[in-house]
Amino acid sequence: METGIACYARGAFLPSKHSTSLVSPPPLSPSFTSKSLKSSSLFGESLRVAPPPRSSLKASKAKNSSLTTRCEIGDSLEEFLSKATPDKGLIRLLVCMGEAIRTISFKVRTASCGGTACINSFGDEQLAVDVLADKLLFEALQYSHFCKYACSEEVPELQDMGGPVEGGFSVAFDPLDGSSIVDTNFTVGTIFGVWPGDKLTGITGRDQVAAAMGIYGPRTTYILALKDLPGTHEFLLLDEGKWQHVKDTTQIGEGKMFSPGNLRATFDNPEYSKLIEYYVKEKYTLRYTGGMVPDVNQIIVKEKGVFTNVTSPSAKAKLRLLFEVAPLGFLIEKAGGFSSDGKQSVLEKVITQLDERTQVAYGSKNEIIRFEEMLYGSSRLKAGVPVGAAA
Repeated sequence: METGIACYARGAFLPSKHSTSLVSPPPLSPSFTSKSLKSSSLFGESLRVAPPPRSSLKASKAKNSSLTTRCEIGDSLEEFLSKATPDKGLIRLLVCMGEAIRTISFKVRTASCGGTACINSFGDEQLAVDVLADKLLFEALQYSHFCKYACSEEVPELQDMGGPVEGGFSVAFDPLDGSSIVDTNFTVGTIFGVWPGDKLTGITGRDQVAAAMGIYGPRTTYILALKDLPGTHEFLLLDEGKWQHVKDTTQIGEGKMFSPGNLRATFDNPEYSKLIEYYVKEKYTLRYTGGMVPDVNQIIVKEKGVFTNVTSPSAKAKLRLLFEVAPLGFLIEKAGGFSSDGKQSVLEKVITQLDERTQVAYGSKNEIIRFEEMLYGSSRLKAGVPVGAAA
């Protein structure tokens, strides 16, 4: 396997020889500088991240004293973040992760997936490109200098990244969700959640300060949500290597589009079977790729639809709460949608162990009401809300 990591020079990605570090593009704007950063042997010497936000942020205090920003379509990632949060450490971490996602995008496009490299500790098959993505993301977090602990679905043990506990963060990520379909050229992606401090157990998804996913398809996008900022925000990777803010999603409405995961569970879960039959009878459009990232992303981009992945006695839960379900639940709920494990929001579930797994549904309020009622007979969300889906 060729182990060189992508470089970026004069508007084009180039593979570097005999290198395992990420080299970033030239500065994205005159306000950026790497002088304040120390060189990292792991993550390259020219990564540039946002400087501390200027005191003249475009922000104002709303009546409820929360920070109301004027983030605009067309902003670069760095401009957006400087307006969205005063937390310098969080800005730096998210920019570093954006650098890693950009490089992973290049490697996914050029990866040879003819065989497997190793088996992770969960026993899942792991493609060579998974290993590379995992390495890049750990290096990005270490280079940010604001990550205390990190763990991934491929390395499900806490890794000390050297950052502070006070003012620092802990990050859990799935480096390449859907890696088994890379060879068929389907869309795949990276998922991560950011929690304050030094804990990744005994917490909930609601405690996240940010969550994001990188999507590697016909376009490369970076979908991002912050706890104190309304909406879920899409950034597009431009030819020159910059992330540009292209869309805000603040409401998930009704629409007959469904993505049914783990359909084998319908064999011995009659309630799930009835739910799928309902979607078919009501002539929902089937939009299922086999990858969780694109299936959830389409709900955010299209602002409608429902994703389900349900368990049964013979088809156990595969989706991991920490690495996948909670971060995506954060993105969906910040976008104005809802999530459920059948009885509660997935963001309310306490993460007791790193490998904890769960069933899940994401969608509009009415779709989650239907999901909970059909599986368990009642819904915590129903309070005079109509359940019928719109055409």
